[in-house]
Parts: sequence; structure tokens; C-alpha cells
Amino acid sequence: QLQLVESGGGLVQPGGSLRLSCVVSGFSLDDYAIGWFRQAQGREREGVSCLISSGQITRYTDSVRGRFTISRDVAKNTVYLQMNSLQSEDTAVYFCAAERRDYYCSLGVDEYRYWGQGTQVTVSS
Repeated sequence: QLQLVESGGGLVQPGGSLRLSCVVSGFSLDDYAIGWFRQAQGREREGVSCLISSGQITRYTDSVRGRFTISRDVAKNTVYLQMNSLQSEDTAVYFCAAERRDYYCSLGVDEYRYWGQGTQVTVSS
């Protein structure tokens, strides 16, 4: 059973930071690409960042590049999304997702088979 569980969301003020965690089980991070996605109220899901199975290549959508950082700790079976300089536009439910592939990761929601339940991030004063 492949499982992904997000945590770390919450309420932060504009300009603040949060670190999201995605703990995976039932598979190895060395075999799967991992993506972070978000879905704001009334909007469709969008890709935020992704990490290839080797951990050596990352991608970011333009709106978060320079503010967000994806990383992983294989020993802890965990992928992180460090979010800095948060703005109201970052308010959304954040999901992590996995797909078994090498050498590539995608920011497209249809490219991932396995999903976590999501964690709410609210940026508000």
C-alpha cells in the first residue's frame, strides 16, 4: 500500500514561512518522482515543485521560484517543501504526489498516480 501523508500546514502572516512534510510509505523515494501541488478555493490544482527519484533535479513553477525549496530525507522517508515569503496568493490546500519513474519529474497533475490527503496553508494577517 503506497501512502503519502502531508503535514505542516497552518495559518501564517504574509511574509512568513512554513515547512511542509510529506511522509511516504510502501515505496522507496529512490524509485519515485515526488511532486508538490496546491489547489486554492475555486481554482484547479497546479504543480508547485517536483523532485526526481535521484533527488538531483528539481523544478518549480514560476510563481514560487526563489521562495520555495523542495528537498528530501531518504532515511526519514520524507519530502519537504520549505515555503518562504508567503503571500495571500499561496493560500491553498497543498498535496504531495508520487509516480514511479526515473530521470524526470512533472508539474502536471495528470502525471502522478498516488496522492496524499492535503494540508491547508492559509496566509492572512
